[in-house]
Amino acid sequence: QVQLVESGGGSVQDGGSLRLSCTAPLTSYDNYCLGWFRQSPGKEREGVASIDADGPIPFYDDSVKGRFTISLDNDKKTLYLQMNSLKPEDTAMYYCAAVQTISPCWPRSQSQYNIWGQGTQVTVSS
Repeated sequence: QVQLVESGGGSVQDGGSLRLSCTAPLTSYDNYCLGWFRQSPGKEREGVASIDADGPIPFYDDSVKGRFTISLDNDKKTLYLQMNSLKPEDTAMYYCAAVQTISPCWPRSQSQYNIWGQGTQVTVSS
């Protein structure tokens, strides 16, 4: 089973930036959706952004549009999430996920992904 590994989380001030990385050592990216989710204490895990690896075509939740950018480096087998203009409400554990599918990459719930990382914590203070 492929294991995804996130890194890049940390603590920043309101308005700061972070770049999350997810190493995704898949044999091929054909027909894969890759996504970023986040979960705050007491809340359900929610989709933040996803990318169709064949495109690559990005998709974003409205709450992060214009601030976050998802990208995929096929050569490095790494998924990124550049997060700018961070807000305290962005504080959460962030997870990357992957699934091989021909269905649309957005919207997809957490149950529609079958490969996950262990998560990386992002904390934004005001």
